[in-house]
Amino acid sequence: MSQQDQTRRPVALITGAASGIGAACAHMIMMQSGAELVMMDRDGDGLTAVVATLPQPQDVLTITMDVTDEAAWATATVKIKDRFGRLDWVVASAGVTFGAAITETRLEDWRRVLTINLDGVFLTLRATLPVIRAGGQGGAVVVVSSAAAVKAEPGVGAYGASKAGALQLAKIAAKEGAPDRIRVNVLLPGGVETPMWRTLPMFAQLVHEHGSEQAAFDALARLATPLERYSTAEEMATLVLFLLRDAPTVTGAALVADGGYTL
Repeated sequence: MSQQDQTRRPVALITGAASGIGAACAHMIMMQSGAELVMMDRDGDGLTAVVATLPQPQDVLTITMDVTDEAAWATATVKIKDRFGRLDWVVASAGVTFGAAITETRLEDWRRVLTINLDGVFLTLRATLPVIRAGGQGGAVVVVSSAAAVKAEPGVGAYGASKAGALQLAKIAAKEGAPDRIRVNVLLPGGVETPMWRTLPMFAQLVHEHGSEQAAFDALARLATPLERYSTAEEMATLVLFLLRDAPTVTGAALVADGGYTL
């Protein structure tokens, strides 16, 4: 937003808003900036549950859809324009995780991860950048990637490739958006305590061995991070809001928040 419009309530779209970092961003952005929200996720029940915890649920438009659905994006942008008339901020947080060695990764799993984590970001950017541009006041986008985009580890071929692609795509979007004062930055979390871990058999085994999810997270953090702790979703949301609101000359940047994992 331009200097003269800093008092205007921003309109922020968040994908993957039903849980994890996306849900934390919804809380943080609304409570700290007074924003009106577009919350998007394929989990409609999850969206409803998160909205019920927000301080101003009447200021939220929920859209239940898959971010990889091209036709759904066309419908979504019409809904956004009808309700708010513009977009100022976008958080591309929807994603999935997957773990397997390259030689043990089925093509269908590879395509599923790339489709959601990379095609989903592409479609998010393609749909929302014109809406921000049409407002004529600039705006900001944060793409949630991963430290796996820049550090190689065994067993994360599909996930790491998808997140690396999203990182580069966001940098290109930053150059393309700059003439319209649209900033695009990338957050690269390391380990974050979110429900996504529950989809991994490895994590389920750690929970069984250590007795609780928190104990499993703590064990992982001790192994992987110099700071010996994982982040919370709320800590990541704080960084997202910083990039959206408080970094007016930062664009095309990759903010690593990983407890030292990539050192």
